[in-house]
Amino acid sequence: MFKGFTLAEVLITLGIIGVVAAMTMPALIANHRKSVVETRLAKFYSVMNQAITQSEVENGDKSTWTIDHSVDNDNNDVSDTLEWYNKYLAKYLSTLKVEKTSDNYVAVYFPDGSLVLIRRGGSTYNFFPDAKYFNTVTKDDIFNQQNDPNNKLYGRNCFLFAFNPNTDDKKWIHHKNKGLEPYKWLLTENADTDWKNTSYGCSSSGSKIYCTALIQMNGWKIPKDYPLKF
Repeated sequence: MFKGFTLAEVLITLGIIGVVAAMTMPALIANHRKSVVETRLAKFYSVMNQAITQSEVENGDKSTWTIDHSVDNDNNDVSDTLEWYNKYLAKYLSTLKVEKTSDNYVAVYFPDGSLVLIRRGGSTYNFFPDAKYFNTVTKDDIFNQQNDPNNKLYGRNCFLFAFNPNTDDKKWIHHKNKGLEPYKWLLTENADTDWKNTSYGCSSSGSKIYCTALIQMNGWKIPKDYPLKF
């Protein structure tokens, strides 16, 4: 004859399940968020460079495109970045919404829930895998935290890219004649040792600006020894 569980046994079982869930749920959530970041970073990189390639058919080689990096004393773009975006990229991207911010930047919302903030005449790109984090930051956060090793923005909620194909500045050597690339300003030919040793390094003591490039070097996968938790 089948004997059912007692109430005490049921409660004990539920308690064990609850404890196991409490222990594993944070890891599952973190792994899911990490996977989302990896997927959206790789997709953004691919989609943007496809758009640049398509635009070259109409607008000529990217190395001839006009890019005005100028900003005023308040770090507002001097050039019309929206005009640049509309000329070179708009028709080649699938978007939900495009906004010009009060700082003369351009916020582009993508269907997958991500967002990119385009600055400095089309040269600088702050990519947010989850657009909701864009709404929690200010212009000061974007600039000041680029040099702050304790910042909570870069390398986790925001990833920096740059487009500078017509440069002759050796500090931009990794961007010359390239499409959109993870931000690599000041990286030397010894990039393997620069990831963690500079102020922009992807390390606990760096500002995490180079984390985008490090993830790219790892096949758009976040390394096991990544300095930030998701």
